[in-house]
Amino acid sequence: MNILYLCHRFPFPPKRGGKIRPFNMIRHLSAIGHQVTVGSLARSPEEAEESKGIAPYCDSFEMGHVTEWVQVARMLVRLPVATPSSMGFFYSPELAKHVRGLLSSKPWDLIFVHCSSVAQYVEHVQDVPKILDFGDMDSQKWFEYANYKPFPLSLGYRFEGAKMRAAEKRLARRFDLCTATTRAEWETLNAYATGADTDWFPNGVDADFFCPADEPYDADTISFIGRMDYYPNQECMARFCEETWPLLKSARPGMKLLIVGADPTPAMRKLGDLPGVTVTGSVPDVRPFVRKSALMVAPLNIARGTQNKILEAMAMGVPVVTSSIAAGGVDAESETHFLVADTPAACAQAIMKIVDSPAERNRLAVAGRLRMLSHHAWPRSMARLDGVIDRAIKNFSNSKGVVA
Repeated sequence: MNILYLCHRFPFPPKRGGKIRPFNMIRHLSAIGHQVTVGSLARSPEEAEESKGIAPYCDSFEMGHVTEWVQVARMLVRLPVATPSSMGFFYSPELAKHVRGLLSSKPWDLIFVHCSSVAQYVEHVQDVPKILDFGDMDSQKWFEYANYKPFPLSLGYRFEGAKMRAAEKRLARRFDLCTATTRAEWETLNAYATGADTDWFPNGVDADFFCPADEPYDADTISFIGRMDYYPNQECMARFCEETWPLLKSARPGMKLLIVGADPTPAMRKLGDLPGVTVTGSVPDVRPFVRKSALMVAPLNIARGTQNKILEAMAMGVPVVTSSIAAGGVDAESETHFLVADTPAACAQAIMKIVDSPAERNRLAVAGRLRMLSHHAWPRSMARLDGVIDRAIKNFSNSKGVVA
């Protein structure tokens, strides 16, 4: 099939959540014989150059080159209107022109869109089967942000959430099938009662790349992994360091915390002044930092969809202590495959349970990796994707009165 694949962030290199899922879809679809044309945005000359690495995994690709301040301006002008500002942030006249040209250049068998913010480029198309992979329901993220932002910013986030929810409902009706990353996100989508056909398929993890190491771990070291210019990561680490870290240092004075992730803000770098805390900034490879840790913490208070950092740590045989909301995006069971805690005291207790017991750490390390191999392997997820595609094409044919 000729497949046009659009996504909001250029899916190469697959180093962050918004790129990992689309990259693995594109790689899979190409590997089984489809001709995939990718369209997405590049936000700097450096990203544009780096993104060319997608070439071996697709038939061709088109970029919309944008600059941050222009995108912010496009977002701001949409603040008082019904169109979500998010859609302004991910709109590019250049990419829109490329898409129009592609649509007229040859017949397409399928249009696949990852992320609702780029559905705007093809929502009007009616003569090609279309799938919209929401991934996460972005409206709910804005509603959650509103709970953590001061007035009047909180009003702005709630307004954006309401606009985005209306857009999600409208878009769902314009695609032949809509998907989400987790069962919880899928249930949110179904609660919209749009009448759209829906499904979900999980993120996977490259368990060969994220695998255990032979080197010993440091029982006094714990880690957190994630981009530190991302508000949910900032919020959870600021709160963790304020509320949970003192409890841990009191119980185990030699404990160390590694906060590993690109582009930490000055406030995040300031956390490195706390006793035992290191803020690394960008590193070439996060795996050595995780593997040397007794465990990884993911105490997120704002989390939609799947936290890839949790999948990757568990695949490396490193236990995870996480919050209920972050755990909801992982197909695993609390106490069996990872530990879940939602208060500072409970989080500290769970962490101490692991660092104080090599046997408990080993139990969770083995169980966590096995769960990733059985429930979060990309081949299993991509088999579900193949079924989704077949269903979408059948839905399209039925809507047009054509025998599939």
